[in-house]
Amino acid sequence: MLLAIASGRIVATYHVFNDTIDETPHIACGMQWLNGGIYRYDLEHPPLARLMAAIGPYLTGARYSGLPDMAAQGRAVLKWGGKYDRNLALARLGILPFFWLASTVVYLWARRSFGEPAAFFATLCFTTFPPALAHAGLATTDMAATGTIGAAFLAMLAWAERPSRRRSILWGVALAAAILSKFSTLAFLPAATLAAVALYLLLEWPGLPRPWEWLRARLLPILMAGLIACMFVWAGYRFSFARVPAPELWKGLGDVAQHNRNGHPSYLLGQYGERGWWYYYPVVLSVKTPLAMIALIIAGTVVSWKRRRKSHGAYLTPAAYSLGILLFAIVFSHINLGIRHVLPAFVGLAIVAGVGAQQLWVWSRTGKAVLAALLTWMVLSSALSHPDYLAYFNELAGRRPEKILVDSDLDWAQDTKRLASRLKELGVHDLALDPFNSDYVETLQALREFPPTRPLNPIQPGRGWNAASITRNTLWPLGQLRNQVTTPPWTDRIPPTERVGKGFLLWYVP
Repeated sequence: MLLAIASGRIVATYHVFNDTIDETPHIACGMQWLNGGIYRYDLEHPPLARLMAAIGPYLTGARYSGLPDMAAQGRAVLKWGGKYDRNLALARLGILPFFWLASTVVYLWARRSFGEPAAFFATLCFTTFPPALAHAGLATTDMAATGTIGAAFLAMLAWAERPSRRRSILWGVALAAAILSKFSTLAFLPAATLAAVALYLLLEWPGLPRPWEWLRARLLPILMAGLIACMFVWAGYRFSFARVPAPELWKGLGDVAQHNRNGHPSYLLGQYGERGWWYYYPVVLSVKTPLAMIALIIAGTVVSWKRRRKSHGAYLTPAAYSLGILLFAIVFSHINLGIRHVLPAFVGLAIVAGVGAQQLWVWSRTGKAVLAALLTWMVLSSALSHPDYLAYFNELAGRRPEKILVDSDLDWAQDTKRLASRLKELGVHDLALDPFNSDYVETLQALREFPPTRPLNPIQPGRGWNAASITRNTLWPLGQLRNQVTTPPWTDRIPPTERVGKGFLLWYVP
C-alpha cells in the first residue's frame, strides 16, 4: 500500500514539470546504447539507468538520430512524433522500478534485522521522503544508484551471514547492477562496507576466528561473486573491447576522477565555490530532511547504540552503511551538487528511523503519542510539498531557501513549463529572460507556447516583463558566471512581482 501510494504521487508529477537539465543528456545516451549500438556521448555515467530511461520512448517509435550533440539528441527523442509530454513521461517511468527496489530493500533489511513494525515504519519514512519521491520521478541516475547500491549491500549481508552458491550469484548480479547505475558505487559501497566491518570488529573482536581462516573458507564464493559482477558489467558495455574489456568503463572512471579533481561550480549559504565545502552535506541533510524524520533518526541512533552488542552488530549496521557513504562524500567529494549525490545513504537512515519509531511504539502511551505526532508531521509535510518534491525544504530553511541551496535542490529548470502557462495567463508578448533551460524555451517558442525573448540585462531591468531562473539569478553575483558582473544585479534590489513555481522569479517594470 505504501509503495502504491508513493508511486501514484511520483507519476502525478510527470506532466507538471518539463525536463530538468540532466534528463535530456541521459535519455540521449540511453537511446544511443539501445538503438545506435554504441555508447560514446558521455562516459562519466554508466548505461543502466540511461537505458531504462530510453526504453519507453523507443517502444513508442523514438529512435537514435546520430546527432553529434547529446543534448540535441535527447531533445529530438523527447520531441519525437510531436509527443513531448508522452515521451518524457515514458522516460521517467523507466526509473520508477529503481524506487520500488530501494523501498523493497528498506523493508526487507529492516524486517530481517528488527521485525515487522520497524520494517513498516522504515518504509513509511522512505516512501514519504520528498527527495526520494523527486528523483524517482526524473530520468536521471540518482534513484537507480540508491536502489542498486542498497540492494548490493543487503545481498552482501545475506551472503556474509550464510555463504552459498545462490547468494554468491545474487550478490554478484546486484553488485554489477550498482556499478552499471552510477560510478559512485565504487566509492560508496567500499566505504559503507569498511564502516560496517570496522563496527563489527569492534563489537565482536574477542570471539572472532582468525581473519585468514575466515577468508580462506569464503575465498571461492567471493571470487565467484566478483567474476559474475565483472561479466555482467562487461555485458552492460556490450562486451566492447579495445586493448581492455569495456574501454568506455575505464575512460568514464578517469573522467569522473578528473571531474572531482577539478571540482564543479556550486553554491552554499551565500558562497560560490568550485571545490566544495566539508560542511556541504551536513547542511544539505539538515534542511532537506523532514524534521520529524530527523527526530526519528536521532531516536533510532540512540536505541541502536544502546543495543549495539545484540544481534552481532545488526543494530548499528544501517547507521554504519549511511555513515560510510556520508563520510566519503564529506571528505573526498569536490562535486557538491545536492542531496541527490548522497541519496543512497537514506536507505540506511530510513531503517534507523524505523528502529526509533518502533521503540516509541512499544515504549508507553506517551511514546505512542509522540510517534503519532511525528509521523503525522512527516506525512503532512511531505503531502503539502506535492508536486514540488525536488524543491522541498524543511522549516529550518525559512521562506528564502535559495539563500542556502539552489540547483538540483531547488531549481533544476523544472518550472519552465509553469512559466509558459503563467505568461500566457498574463498575456505577455515580450520577455527579458535568463533561463536555466534555453532548449526547452526554444521548443515552446516553436510551438508558439512561449513569447519572444531577449537576454535579461543584469545591470538595468528592461521595460515590461523580466524573468530569471532562481539558480541563474543566485549564481550571478557570486560566481560571476556570465558577463563578469562586478556590481550587484538589479534583481537583488527590486523585489519580484511574483514567484512562478519554485524555480522562476518574475518582475514587471512599468
